Amino acid sequence: MSIDLAVIGGSGLYAFEGLEDSERHTVETPFGAASGDVVTGRFRGKRIAFLARHGESHTVPPHRVNYRANLWALHSLGARRVVAVNAVGGIRDDMGPRTLVVPDQIIDYTHGRYTSFNDVEGAEVRHIDFSEPYTESLRQAILAAARAEGLAIVDGGVHGVTQGPRLETRAEIARMKRDGCDLVGMTGMPEAVLARELDLEFACLALVANFAAGAGDEAEISIEEIFAHLAAATANVPPILGRLLATD
Repeated sequence: MSIDLAVIGGSGLYAFEGLEDSERHTVETPFGAASGDVVTGRFRGKRIAFLARHGESHTVPPHRVNYRANLWALHSLGARRVVAVNAVGGIRDDMGPRTLVVPDQIIDYTHGRYTSFNDVEGAEVRHIDFSEPYTESLRQAILAAARAEGLAIVDGGVHGVTQGPRLETRAEIARMKRDGCDLVGMTGMPEAVLARELDLEFACLALVANFAAGAGDEAEISIEEIFAHLAAATANVPPILGRLLATD
């Protein structure tokens, strides 16, 4: 099966609107079950594979996502390019709610997750280069597609990845800011490194849902406002990816 682009949907993105001739695939992997079925179909004349990271009903918390199975399933269906959509909190002042960001670096604060395909008995041990965690050509393609759609988007930033599912304390965000983090999320790792181990082109499209604790104007925000910000940002995903595919 030929897949032009695989998309991993984060919080707020549980289905890919506009997919034609869609089919569902329950993929068996050596690492157990993925978060759900992979849905394939045609979008803007190209073949897309979509997987909801947390399941289509958001039943899988960040620390329980089977990241290995998810990436393996997409790869086994023929995906070679993956855009991961991540809901995040903004730390840097210019990364407030509804901001679109294509980060270029990661700091991993997670623990206890399976971080490599090397973890199984008999697997080849690969010491991969991860100095640049995202594929630069795919990053630039996303940025160009967003700008062609008339959307403001931030180029670069450090994506700090925490364990979840709880949100962070003010002190933790202050430390992350000192470390150089611009965004905070819960699902960026080990997703990115697993994609690298499979030799996939991989980039993140981060959607800022709220300012992180103690960041920005520090105004209290309701969960309803967070979901409204996330919905507004998520609405930009299909146009961006459609433009990206059209320029291939």
